[in-house]
Amino acid sequence: MGPGNRPLDLDWLEDFLTLAETGNFSRAAEVRAIAQPALSRHIRSLEEWVGVDLVDRTAHPVELTPAGKKFQPLIQGALSALEAARIKARAAQDSASASLRFASTHSLSILFFPKWLGVLETRLRLGPIQTMTDNSQACEDLMVQRRVQFLLCYGHSDVLGKLDEGRYPMAKLDDDMLLPVTAPDASGDTLFKLDVAGVLPVLEYSEASGLGRVMRAKLKQLFDEGSKSASSPNVSVIFTAHNAFLLKSMVLAGRGIAWLPKSLIQDELANGAMKLAGSSKWHLPIEIRLYRQSSEMTPAAENLWQIVSGPTSDVAATI
Repeated sequence: MGPGNRPLDLDWLEDFLTLAETGNFSRAAEVRAIAQPALSRHIRSLEEWVGVDLVDRTAHPVELTPAGKKFQPLIQGALSALEAARIKARAAQDSASASLRFASTHSLSILFFPKWLGVLETRLRLGPIQTMTDNSQACEDLMVQRRVQFLLCYGHSDVLGKLDEGRYPMAKLDDDMLLPVTAPDASGDTLFKLDVAGVLPVLEYSEASGLGRVMRAKLKQLFDEGSKSASSPNVSVIFTAHNAFLLKSMVLAGRGIAWLPKSLIQDELANGAMKLAGSSKWHLPIEIRLYRQSSEMTPAAENLWQIVSGPTSDVAATI
């Protein structure tokens, strides 16, 4: 019981940590899949249970009070310990707990995941595997909700993702490159060119896409009106989607320029179905990353992490 003689609800703790991560009541409620008024009540109930204010509601984004900042890491540790205890208990009772649970972005679930698992299986007995595929934002939410053990996604060393690497350890599995591409014109030449004057139709990733997050940060002078220079191309975003395969189809239909992973379009570049729309200054290196939960996982999951995160890991080298 707390100071108000009310029993503690663990959901309040999860709500508090999510609010601390997002800095926004609406976003935290969305991640937790509850109504915002309910989340607000939970935070207030937790503060009553603790006996102090944990959240500064006057700040935008929402900030933690000094008491809240002290409370946050202690609760993270407590929930991690509870999760580890739950897993150990289930592992002792149910062999199915050895299954591996992944979230993966749509593109990587097709381009990378199957071959990567094949290489892993030469080193490790994987057992049952559960995979959820969605856009980056939704996959990150699955990690925050502890519904999966691992997240496979794209990232960039200069662009912070929503999963703080202090809480969610990360291993780089491989490298890729975002290339600006377009369909050829009737003569086989490049249909749209970044270095040529004129309005360029651009096919963009949505806000929910991790690749979109990288593009908006690294190509700010292209997409941010306030950052454009005199030499920046004049672009018009005519289509938005979070799925790289959909953007690829739009490029092949001659609808505009899109930045697509090289691994997705190697064949089209080789056979001339696609053309590079700009020089190497428009190419964006990206990483294929695997995030894990910070709490102790099943033996199968921990063995997998030991292999992919080791200093001499070569799991992706043969893909």
